[in-house]
Formats: sequence, structure tokens, C-alpha cells
Amino acid sequence: MDHENLDDFHETTTIAEEERKNFESVVAAFRNYRVNSLQKLNATEVYLNRLPAHHQQMLKRYTENLRRIRECIDQNYKIIQKLLVDVNNIFSNEPVQAVCAGDHNNCNPEPGFRPNEIETVEITLKLFVRDWSSEGAEEREQCYTPIINAIMKAFNPEDVDVSRVRVLVPGAGLGRLAYELAYRGYFCEGNEFSYFMLIASNFLLNKCMWADQFVLHPWIHQYVNNMKRKDQTRPIHFPDVSPIQAPPSGEFNMVAGDFLQVYNDWNAWDCVATCFFIDCANNVVEFVERIYRILKPEGIWVNLGPLLYHYSDILNEGSIEPTYEDLQSIIEAVGFKFLRNESGVRTKYNQNTQSMQQSEYLSVFFVCQKPHETVTNDVEVDGVERDG
Repeated sequence: MDHENLDDFHETTTIAEEERKNFESVVAAFRNYRVNSLQKLNATEVYLNRLPAHHQQMLKRYTENLRRIRECIDQNYKIIQKLLVDVNNIFSNEPVQAVCAGDHNNCNPEPGFRPNEIETVEITLKLFVRDWSSEGAEEREQCYTPIINAIMKAFNPEDVDVSRVRVLVPGAGLGRLAYELAYRGYFCEGNEFSYFMLIASNFLLNKCMWADQFVLHPWIHQYVNNMKRKDQTRPIHFPDVSPIQAPPSGEFNMVAGDFLQVYNDWNAWDCVATCFFIDCANNVVEFVERIYRILKPEGIWVNLGPLLYHYSDILNEGSIEPTYEDLQSIIEAVGFKFLRNESGVRTKYNQNTQSMQQSEYLSVFFVCQKPHETVTNDVEVDGVERDG
């Protein structure tokens, strides 16, 4: 093995080791959900017990609600245990070292996890509401329906064989948008980078046998802005539809990995659908270029979402945050032609409908097309010069 190949081997081995550690850290965060949730609850109860007796008496119902939250934590953890069954077998494209996923008390010591990952577990549980419950129907109507309608207009099932229309959904999350497109007959592939999302979506797409099979309490970790006690502990049933009972008529895949690393082939997709995704990049220009590259000539890119720019306030992370005005110019400079371009689209994301605090985005929604004559001599896309 020459030095160049040896360097590549070391780099590949290092990346695989980092991915293994990341995966184990995510599984550990899921498995420590109950312990960490109860620690916060216990601290509240300790403080409560130090209050004057007449205060405790006035807070009697509050105390009873804390006991109910404790029960809900246990019920949520039972769902998490189901998520982690056979968790090591969900990625067919890369082996991962086995991690115990059974009862916490019967496992060997497990790897540590990052403090912010417990919060990500809680966010993941709330995403069950958005993507796979009746309560999330309004958000899905706001965010997914415009995308689905635009794709069905561009590739009308009455005019084309939609099973041959290849649609990619980067940042697929828990997989509902990708499922909906595949259910309508399109060849759809969801791509997701987060192990939290991949573990949860595997359970939702492959293990839920019937509608409303399971119960979750996603709002118990929201201790502020609650109007009623029952609002915090209210259950949601999921999934509102079982992908096993109502399987997609089109081919449907979920692929793990970083969008920029996984998708490199020129002219491979008829459509790319992005929802609350493009602002997840350190460099959004790189996303625009890559989407242009992988689309077939005359293929379309449908996007809906805000420009939150997730890396903008993360320490030691590089980030650029172009305005939408600038982003439109970038999209056109890369080569896209706008077919639709709307702003001020009211959308919510993972919103607790019973909370005293409500927020929404004024999102942008656009449909862009890659022209038939995509490139000429000396045009550079993704840093690669390509002849026409």
C-alpha cells in the first residue's frame, strides 16, 4: 500500500471511528432519557419540600401533577426502549459496533453522551407529533402539502408514470414527507444525517403495525407557559397512519448520511424537495450548487422554510447567513430559473398547540428549474469545471 492510499485508509478509519462514537453517544442519550428526566423532576421536588408547609398545601395539585409527570416519563421510556430494539441493524450501508439496548439495569456500562443530546431526545419525541400524529396535521398541511402539490403539478400522475419520477428529500427527519410522496406513487428517497431521526424513523416506518398503536407524552418537558395541568401531560397517539398497513405504491428508501457526502452524481434526480432544510448548512451556497448538480436537466427543486441558519450561533462553527434577497441571486447565479417564488408563508414547526407561547415563521416557498441546457464551457458547479 503506497503512502497516498495509506493516508486514505487512515482517514476512512478515523471517520468510521468517529461515526461509531457518535452513534453510541446517541444511543446512550436515548437510554439515559429516564434517568436524566427524573433528575430534573427530583430537584424540583426537593425544592418544593423545603417550602413553608402552607405553601406546600397550596401547591398540592401542583405536587400531584409532578407525580403524573413521573408516570409519563416512565411511559415515554417504554417507547424509547422499543425504538432501540435491534437498533444496530438499521443501517445496511455501514456496520456499527453493538450497543446494549435492553433494560438499563441489565446492561454493561455504556458510552457517555453530550449534555445537549438529552434535549435532542426530547425534541425528537416532539417530532412524533408533527410528523406522525393527528395533532400535527395542521403543521403538515402548512409545510408538506404545498410541496406535494407542486410536485404533482410538475409530474402529473395522469400524464406521466410517476413510479419513474425520482424524488429526493434531504433532511427527511422522521420521514413523513418522503412517505407521502412515495405513497402517491413516486420513487422517493429520504436522506437524513441525524442518528436521532434515523432511529426514530426506522421505528415509525417499519415497526408500527396499525394506526394509533402507541401513546407518547411529548410535552412533559415543557415546564413553562402551561395553561392547564392536563396540557403538559396530555397524550398523543401515533402513528396516525401505519406505513405497514398503508404501504407506499412507489419505491421508498431512507438513506443515512451527510447530504453533501452521499449525493454527488450529476443529473440523477427529477426533483429535490427540501422542507426546513437549506438553512442547516454551514455554507448554503454549497447546498444550492449540489442540488443543481444532482438534478436532471429540466428537473425541479421545491423548497419551503425559513432561514434560521442553524450554525450561526454555535461556537467554533463557521457559518454564512445570506438574506433571502442574496440567496435568490445565488440560486439564479448557479443556473436555476424560478418558476414560483413566494414569501410570507405562515408555517409552524413543532409547536405545542396548547402552550401560552405560540410562534410561527414567515417562510419562503419556491419552485426552481434546472434548464435543459444546463452548462456551457467554463461553467463551474461544486467547484468542478464541466463542459457543455
